[in-house]
Amino acid sequence: MKKIKYYYNTNSLRYEKFVTPLRVKLLKFFGFIAAALVTALILVSIAFRFIPSPEAKLARAQYTSMKENYDVLQAKVKTMQEQMASLENRDNEVYRSIFEANPLPDSARAKLTEQRKEVEKVVAMNDDKLGKELASTLNNLSARINYQFASYNDIEKLIKNQGDKLASIPAIQPVSNKDLTRIASGFGMRIDPVYGTPKMHKGLDFTAPQGTPIYATGNGIVEIPAFSAGGFGNHVVINHGYGYETLYGHMVRIKARQGQRVKRGELIGWVGSTGKSTGPHCHYEVHINGVEVDPVYFFYNDLTPEQFDRLLKKAATGSAKSLD
Repeated sequence: MKKIKYYYNTNSLRYEKFVTPLRVKLLKFFGFIAAALVTALILVSIAFRFIPSPEAKLARAQYTSMKENYDVLQAKVKTMQEQMASLENRDNEVYRSIFEANPLPDSARAKLTEQRKEVEKVVAMNDDKLGKELASTLNNLSARINYQFASYNDIEKLIKNQGDKLASIPAIQPVSNKDLTRIASGFGMRIDPVYGTPKMHKGLDFTAPQGTPIYATGNGIVEIPAFSAGGFGNHVVINHGYGYETLYGHMVRIKARQGQRVKRGELIGWVGSTGKSTGPHCHYEVHINGVEVDPVYFFYNDLTPEQFDRLLKKAATGSAKSLD
């Protein structure tokens, strides 16, 4: 049963029924509704914050898994970058130094591999940005690897060229000289055997019986197999490339032919006494970029250190007269 409220009216001096105005009723009703809505919103926000939905749980699990995978990939990328940096350093400091090649400047590598900052806070990234950042890092690393492969291909060519160069440089004696007794006259000022005046002797004279084999001292191409009556007589000039040439004079007979490719130790002629010569011998010269140098320093391939030292002394104390 609904309770009826009364109040004492001082004007009429009697009790009257209390009637709530419609305006007040409406205000109370809307106030209640507003309070209920606010309470409901608060409860819902609390529920969403502390009680995630199934979709949110799935998204969080996927994010956690992706973040763990990303961390693993980042660790691998970091290891690969360190290894790549080590390879680049060895490329510049070791391999190219061996072959006297200029190191690759970092700017050259940077043209293909633009350096970018690594991710500092994975949490701040969405899935798309995370994937793009990792893809960019891997692309940069891939470009560096490809560039390094190209560099190693260049080094492989340098190795081949270096091998060719070592085979081409004159490195043995032109005649067999096991007992080291055949050098009669060394490089330097000597007395001309015909005119009796001091003259620069631009090679070494190897005495040997006529018909003794003469060998190419390095790989090369025969440029001059010719005869000169007042000079080296029957002689051969071999172009070894890389600025090196050798000359073999006073042969009794020439075997090599112009344009022929010869290898170190290959027979090119025989000892004689043709041209301006006072006896059978092989006059031997070494030229570097057109300048005559002492051939005695190019016999390191067929001599022990002790033999080389003896040969140096023999060439320095040889006859004051040359044989040509």
